[in-house]
Amino acid sequence: MRHGRSLAAEIARRGPGRRVIGLDIAQPYLTYARARHALSNLYIELGDAGSLPGAEGSFAASLAQLVLTFVPNPQQVAAEMVRVTRPGGVVASAVWDFCGGLVYQRILWNTAAALDPEAGRTRDRLFSNPLSTPEGLRRLWLTAGLADVEVGSLTIRMDYANFDDCWEPLFGGQGPVGTFAAGLSLDARQQLKTAVRGAFLCGRPDGLRSLTATAWAVRGLRSGR
Repeated sequence: MRHGRSLAAEIARRGPGRRVIGLDIAQPYLTYARARHALSNLYIELGDAGSLPGAEGSFAASLAQLVLTFVPNPQQVAAEMVRVTRPGGVVASAVWDFCGGLVYQRILWNTAAALDPEAGRTRDRLFSNPLSTPEGLRRLWLTAGLADVEVGSLTIRMDYANFDDCWEPLFGGQGPVGTFAAGLSLDARQQLKTAVRGAFLCGRPDGLRSLTATAWAVRGLRSGR
């Protein structure tokens, strides 16, 4: 995921003595990341989060950024993160709080649901994912055998120059929104765009908007010596 690659680059920048590996399953993302983040201690590799490279206990920490709600088997991913982390090392993840903390997604999906019942069903499947709740994240980490599990929230602001700056990335073909968009006719997409634009503007002139985005975060320590 785009956010995961940025996280790997930030860790590499902050710790130039660390060897950091960023993993993604999509080659176009890897190409983009390698061109954007050229750091001597950062290795961006093709791979599946459900089968991580590295021997048992070979990493000081493992992190998954905004991805667990999109993988088919999050339990396997969590188990792999634990496996490759050394005893006492940190295993951490963050996932979007779709239901209560992601304004731009709420605007899109609630508007789409008002226009199309199928969009409402897609929204409900996405927003009701148990891993987008603190309880679900804590349960996953405890089931993976991690100790000293802590859950909290992280909030940032996402600044958009105007409506198009918010709209265009949503329909770039990525994730549930991209899949949903691929099934829309041109007329249906234009109808949705017009309605979402109205919700985005809220009666104000088009221009800069700063929208909050909150993620649930969980961390734990691998047990053992």
